[in-house]
Amino acid sequence: MALGWKLVIDSADADAIADFWAEALGYEVEDPSALIERLLAAGRIGEEAVVEHRGRKTFRGYAAIRHPEDPFDEVSGVGRGRRLLFQDVPEGKSGKNRLHIDVHSEPGDLDKLVARLEGLGATRVREVDQGPAGHWWVMQDPEGNEFCAA
Repeated sequence: MALGWKLVIDSADADAIADFWAEALGYEVEDPSALIERLLAAGRIGEEAVVEHRGRKTFRGYAAIRHPEDPFDEVSGVGRGRRLLFQDVPEGKSGKNRLHIDVHSEPGDLDKLVARLEGLGATRVREVDQGPAGHWWVMQDPEGNEFCAA
């Protein structure tokens, strides 16, 4: 039996980096506001656990994105499929990522993809040339996390 999973990524600003990756991948930022309202009303969390981002209540230091076609829980907003969760941590990034995301372009549209990602706040690090097999770009998201655009 296959197991469910999510990729959790440490961040400095979970809401901002979730916005970047949602735009980069065409994903949706999860909306936990209904769950938050229920937890606040029941006294299970306090206002200090909540921030407002883009007009919605979110959990302080956490933001998630999900594939728009995957199922999700209507009450919590939590995706049940392809999902990235960003969580704020106190320490900064200190080295190369051991795990990274590859973003694939349509055939022949790598330059267009790279330009779009740069427009969202990504930066090019270096081009990797594979000769006849093609090339791709190593890039960084706005927090400095490496990823590849191919």
